[in-house]
Amino acid sequence: MLNESVRALTKEQLLELMEIDAKNSVALDGVWFQSVERDLGMDEAMHHDQEAWKRFAAVEARRIKKFLGLDEHPGLEGLAKALPFHIVDRANTCEVIQEKGRVINRVIDCRVQSARSRKGMEWHPCKLAAIYEYSCFASAIDDRIETRCLSCYPDITDETCSCSWEFTLAEDKAE
Repeated sequence: MLNESVRALTKEQLLELMEIDAKNSVALDGVWFQSVERDLGMDEAMHHDQEAWKRFAAVEARRIKKFLGLDEHPGLEGLAKALPFHIVDRANTCEVIQEKGRVINRVIDCRVQSARSRKGMEWHPCKLAAIYEYSCFASAIDDRIETRCLSCYPDITDETCSCSWEFTLAEDKAE
């Protein structure tokens, strides 16, 4: 339940607060990750990052699915509607491309990698956790959706974006 201060905000203020919240969520994710990375090393931090995204992405997707009023199997069209509401996509510069038989989500500018670069840190090997982030999000929208990484650090194949993900509908699960 929102408090009265939030309820009293104008539409413009609420939109600004949503942007701030999206950026804050990415910052919080980075702060805890860097704490574990500093104390226990990258491998341990990545393990916990993967576990967190497995659980969080599905919870987030179910809430967005309900918010958008999507049915049980909204397919790729439903995923394309849901992705712009994904907290990471709201915090970054992203584009969702719908093509015949697939959806591509491209993170054009990633706040995490930009922040690590500014701080002189190595790039975050996000592919390991992002696989869970995007596949768990997509399958919670529609359990028939399969996710494939097209480009993500450390396996960059597309220099025009930070990462890129392809979503297709599994043939054997399609209605």
